[in-house]
Amino acid sequence: MRTLIVAAGSMGDVAPFTGLGTALREAGHDVTIVAYRTFEEMITKAGLGFAALPGDPLARGDAEDAQRWQRGGGGVRGSIRLLKLTTELTIEMNQGIIDAARAGADVMMFSQMAMIGGYHVARALGIPSMGTYLVPLHPTTAFPPPIGIPDLGGFGNRMAGKFLLGPGFTYFNKVIADARGTLGLPRMTVAQMFREQAQTDWPILHGYSPSLLPRPADWRPGLKVVGNFWPVRPQGWEPPARLTDFLDAGPPPVFVGFGSLATGDGERLSGLVRTALRAAGVRGVVQSGWAGLSAEDDDILTIGEAPHDWLFPRMAAIVHHCGAGTTAAALRSGVPAVPVPVAGDQPFWAARLARAGLSPEPVQFKKLTAERLTAAIRSALAEPSYRTRTEAMAARLRQEDGSPHVLAAIEAGQHA
Repeated sequence: MRTLIVAAGSMGDVAPFTGLGTALREAGHDVTIVAYRTFEEMITKAGLGFAALPGDPLARGDAEDAQRWQRGGGGVRGSIRLLKLTTELTIEMNQGIIDAARAGADVMMFSQMAMIGGYHVARALGIPSMGTYLVPLHPTTAFPPPIGIPDLGGFGNRMAGKFLLGPGFTYFNKVIADARGTLGLPRMTVAQMFREQAQTDWPILHGYSPSLLPRPADWRPGLKVVGNFWPVRPQGWEPPARLTDFLDAGPPPVFVGFGSLATGDGERLSGLVRTALRAAGVRGVVQSGWAGLSAEDDDILTIGEAPHDWLFPRMAAIVHHCGAGTTAAALRSGVPAVPVPVAGDQPFWAARLARAGLSPEPVQFKKLTAERLTAAIRSALAEPSYRTRTEAMAARLRQEDGSPHVLAAIEAGQHA
């Protein structure tokens, strides 16, 4: 079966689908991942087909408006700003999705942002499809929408969720109009699309852990939580000698990384991180990421990309931005986290960690100082309960894998 996975976004939005794609390939599927060209090598080294989406997410991350959104953090206003910023980028995706689908597909899967245009491509071409989301978007009383707002109670959470998928998503009417116009379909709004999906129980299999965030009882049929899609290591990857030498030269270090966000702020962050690690009295491994962090000295090593499943278990604590994929990888390592959420869904996952007693209280990126980061690192290392609870969660996550559930749904014809 020719299976097309459309994964729009940055590293954390794409890497998990290398694990899902590998599981499907091993079951006999011909799998292609549609993503930005910057991820082509990662995908092909996993043994999967690749098709390119137009656009450059790194250039957009460097844009002045994007940096202002990142510094402003989450919340409703910040998330609406994000939706507005990504509308043009999402419109650019449409033709890439159409081209990939027309090249041949028996089933299509979409990450949450790819769905906005991709859903209509699949419908127009008569290709069965499903959502494979890494973040919960649908309204529920169980938790607030993942846009960095606090828990508002049952009624408030559900109203905020309806707002997100209502007025909050109206910017994407342009995306839908572009896709449907290109495909010769009648006009449809975002609200009409979500109603159609609900009426048909269009399936969405969420690739995060039910142990961290259980499926809400008030979700409609078709919405499932199946477990994480674990990224695979690139074929032939070996750790650089300078990294293994550094790890062997002393006690486990503290990892610091902010992923694909915090662009344009590298110099300030590098100095802040160096000061905090020294003040905490720990060694550090700093991942440069899209921010371009660099904090080298005898006790601090700066690295590029490295598979989390190899790196994280060798750390004493993990300072990270709480993207969905990084949060899952850190939990599976059994190593306590220091949450520093930047924006988007990151404050949501950071709050889940703290609420479950898996980490200290998050340090909001927009309020990050060397003193606050030092205190959070010290707390994560000094309080034994963080490691104890994280190790217990890790044991559960190692038994979970969302990929077999997606395979079962495909083979059972549970797509629309």
